[in-house]
Amino acid sequence: MSLLEVTDLRIRYARQGRLKAALRRESHDFEAVCGVSFTLEPGQTLGLVGESGSGKSTIARTLIGLKKSSGGSIRFDGAEISQASGRDWARLRREMSMMWQDPVGSLSPRLTVKSLVTEPLRINGLPAGRTEAERLLGLVGLPAEFATRYPHQLSGGQARRVGVARALALDPKLLIADEPTAGLDMSVQGEVLNLLAEVQARSGVAIVIITHNLNLVRHVTDQMAIMYLGRFVEQGPTEQVFAHPRHPYTKALLAANPEPDPEARHERVALSGEVPSPVNRPSGCDFHPRCPWAREACAAKEPGWTEESGRGHRCLFPL
Repeated sequence: MSLLEVTDLRIRYARQGRLKAALRRESHDFEAVCGVSFTLEPGQTLGLVGESGSGKSTIARTLIGLKKSSGGSIRFDGAEISQASGRDWARLRREMSMMWQDPVGSLSPRLTVKSLVTEPLRINGLPAGRTEAERLLGLVGLPAEFATRYPHQLSGGQARRVGVARALALDPKLLIADEPTAGLDMSVQGEVLNLLAEVQARSGVAIVIITHNLNLVRHVTDQMAIMYLGRFVEQGPTEQVFAHPRHPYTKALLAANPEPDPEARHERVALSGEVPSPVNRPSGCDFHPRCPWAREACAAKEPGWTEESGRGHRCLFPL
């Protein structure tokens, strides 16, 4: 049984200007995530990749109960949680946790590091003294004297480690990391990724990583999903997707990834225009206005999801 099973997940947001939309007899809301499906096993890492506004963080917020889904199913550890009540979430949040994108901004400036890392323990009525704080800090490689510091006294990498310690305080089964290396220099990024790998190897926690960093995805994830305008356009084992992308958008993203080898050949894929608004989606394939390989049929027919050899894509004419 998979730890996390998401099937045909749909998430809607209310449009601004509801009165104006009502007078024009337009829809009051729009679909930000459209029919997303994936599974995650214990000890696996899934990478969600896509441009800003594609729906990655919306999925994360829905998985941990901060946003209600409008359709589909979310099963966690065998139980349906898409319509879970507040009492259910009090229990579920002991088994899943989140690392927020801003390492310093996600920490209350009024609390010491000790209070920050032990807060989940206090909320759940567990011992939350100095011993527990030092244990959690040791877990992420910070000395015990950091317990008395405040967030403004931490570097970005230290603040990220405090965030990891807080996220792991209750020994969760699922960890969602939103841009875990954002704003950190390369050496600190490596330290954070090594830390997550060590924790996963030790505890078997499943991890969902939301990121723009394709090098991170390639080196730390088992599976990856590419998002565009609220839909998965390609999904599969990370190495296979990198080696042989099937969707034009995936190929364009991979081609834009910096290559450290000065002798490597660079095959760039030029994309025209901007990402359309989810309020006014293009006809047919969402990506066809920007696709260098688009054909006449792409503007008329919406592609379905095609599964083949453990991989999936959403394209009428896959590469």
